[in-house]
Formats: sequence, structure tokens, C-alpha cells
Amino acid sequence: MFDTRNDLPPATRARSIELLNARLADAIDLQTQAKYAHWNVKGPNFIALHELFDKVAETVEDQIDTIAERVTALGGTAHGTLVSVARWTSLKPYPEDITDGVTHVEALSAVLADFGRKVRAGIDESAKTGDAGTSDLLTGVSRETDKNLWFLEAHLYAKR
Repeated sequence: MFDTRNDLPPATRARSIELLNARLADAIDLQTQAKYAHWNVKGPNFIALHELFDKVAETVEDQIDTIAERVTALGGTAHGTLVSVARWTSLKPYPEDITDGVTHVEALSAVLADFGRKVRAGIDESAKTGDAGTSDLLTGVSRETDKNLWFLEAHLYAKR
């Protein structure tokens, strides 16, 4: 870790940096999956889904920047290269053989829900270690993730 005047104990900062880098890898992976869906969706709801998938990707892109900046504020290095993301993402790979809009919604909803679950676990963990700032940051990410999941899942109700 780099020297900083941040008064969180070094062990707390180290744990938060580790936790945040794990979510950073997942967020970068999630953003690329949303863009993949955006580029490759086909079907009668094309334009609505094309725009929705892009909105999800934009929201996640902002989250990526926020997470990475928190890592560096704590004295860490934000590991956001393609090689780091490929090594550390915990998300399942996005299916590359789909084009149908509903199938994309199902796939992106599943990965978004998994990301949200892991973010919520990070909220609890960072709160337990005494890093309220990281916990608060992840709470905001969680809220946005839940909202995006709601927008996606709304497209699945006609199918049920």
C-alpha cells in the first residue's frame, strides 16, 4: 500500500482494497457483458433493449470509476486491466451464442443479480471492519444495481 494520511488502520484499508478490487473486476466484466448485449440484441424490442442495455453499461461504468478511486484513496492500486479482470472476475461468462432480446434480458439479469449479491456482502464486510466509507460506497452501488435489475426484469413479466 501507498502511504496516506487516511486514518483508517492499515489492516482495514488493506481488507477494503482487496474487497473493492474484487468488485472492480466484477464491475468491469459486468460492463462489458452489458455492452455485448447492447451490440448484439435482435428482435421486436430491439431499440428499447438496445438503449436499456447501454444505460446499464453507463451506470456500471460510473460505478467502476467510483470503486477504483476509492481503492486509490485508501492507498491501493486499482487493478482494472483486462488481464486483471480476466484473472479476478467472479462472474460467469456471458453466453456469446444468443441474439434474442428476452434471452439477453435473462442472461444480463442473472449476472446483475449475482453482482448485486456480492456487493451486498461487501457492504456487510466493510462495515464489520470499520470502513464506513467503503460500506456507504457499496450501498450506493447496490441501490443502482437493484434499480437496473428491476428495469431488466420488467421485460420478463410478459413471459411469466
